[in-house]
This record gives sequence, C-alpha cells and structure tokens, in this order.
Amino acid sequence: MAEAGDASGAVRAVIFDWGGTLTPWHTVDIASQWRSFAEHFGDAGLADRILAAEKRAWLRQRDEGGSARMAEILAEAGVKSDHPGHSAAHTAYEEFWEPHTFTDPDVPPLFGGLKDRGIKVGVLSNTIWTREYHDGVFARDGVLDLIDGSVYSSEIEHAKPHPEAFAAAMAAVGESDPGACVYVGDRPYEDVHGAQRAGLRAILVPHSDIPADQQVPVDVEPDAVVQRLVEILDVVDAWAAGAPQGPR
Repeated sequence: MAEAGDASGAVRAVIFDWGGTLTPWHTVDIASQWRSFAEHFGDAGLADRILAAEKRAWLRQRDEGGSARMAEILAEAGVKSDHPGHSAAHTAYEEFWEPHTFTDPDVPPLFGGLKDRGIKVGVLSNTIWTREYHDGVFARDGVLDLIDGSVYSSEIEHAKPHPEAFAAAMAAVGESDPGACVYVGDRPYEDVHGAQRAGLRAILVPHSDIPADQQVPVDVEPDAVVQRLVEILDVVDAWAAGAPQGPR
C-alpha cells in the first residue's frame, strides 16, 4: 500500500458516522420519545423539560463543539436516578428507538470489503447515548466484530465538527495521519466540513432530511458523494489507483 500523502491517495482507515449513515435516516417525533420515558415518572411536565434540556445540549454542541450525555440531560430536567420508574422508563425509551436503529444492509459487505483491502473501519458519532448502547446495536446486527475502533461524543469532551473528535476517532483505529483517513457522513457541517478541517477526506451520503434547527449553512465540497454505502469500495479503489478526488 502506498504511503499517505503520495499521488495514489491510498486509504488506511474509513471512519463512519452512525445515525443517517450506517443506519438509514428516519424522521422521528422527538417529543414522543420523551413522553414514552416520562410516563413512568407520573410527572406531566417532565417530557417538555427533558426536550428543552436536550435541545440546549445540541445547541451547545452545534455552536461550541462540546459533547453531551443522556444522564446529564435527564439530571438537568430533574430526573432522579433512584426513582422507582427509572428502569422501566429507560426500557420504554430504548423500545421507542429500536425500529430506527437497524444497520443498513450494505454495511456488512462494505465493512468486509474494506477489511479485505487492509483498510481499518472506525465509527465516530455525535450521540448522548452510551458506548454500551451503540455496541449492543452493532452486536444485534452482526457487525460489531468488524469495527476496529469507535468513539462516541458522549465519552469525550468534544463533538463533531471539533477537530479533537476526529483526532480521537483516528487514534481509536490506530492512525495518526489524517491524509490516510476518510470520514463518511450525512451532514455537510459536522461531517464534511468537520472532517476536511481536521485533514481527512470526506464522503457525503446525501439522504438525510436534517431538521432546520440542526442545520448550519456551510460552503463545502465533499471529496466524493455516494448514493449507497457499498459504493465507497469503488471510491477508495479509485483513489488508490490515482483517480482525482472530487464529487462523483
């Protein structure tokens, strides 16, 4: 394999976003998730307080690049972890999300194809959920063992598009040269702008209907655009062969 930075454009690691990328985009009624959670606490205003706390957390992430955690959001809304309904509430929350978490069918052949090429597979996701939750999703869908390293913003201080989030993801797959790494995501700001600013190439998967309040106008041009995830194999093969980079 050619060294990073030479004319071949060879890739040593491909790192993926999760929601809207490895799992197809679903438009979800966010308020409903918290109503299913709050009904176990007998607090009529709890769902609205959690929703407001979550929105503040995502705005901080967007504007400052800071991370957030579900436990912190719930605590800010006044949820007591020792409440007798706490466990049932979390179960209801996870059941609400389960239909929206299934891995794209292209992922097993894509991950397998990358590993056959000697390319490491990573995950970097902006999320308030724990590593255990995400690992459970990947294990359920039979792809956890194909991931070489993963980073979730809930376990570090920064979220995408902060460069430190991408540095953490590269470290997780054992790479230090951003020129040898590619990031794949569905958001122009967090994923394309963030990755390119950190020195990685960026592939856009342009299928997500991102809510207006989560969009940040940014003038970026991805290094490639794919309509299906499995097409990424053709992209990295072309780059390794010396093809010019740019949207296709």
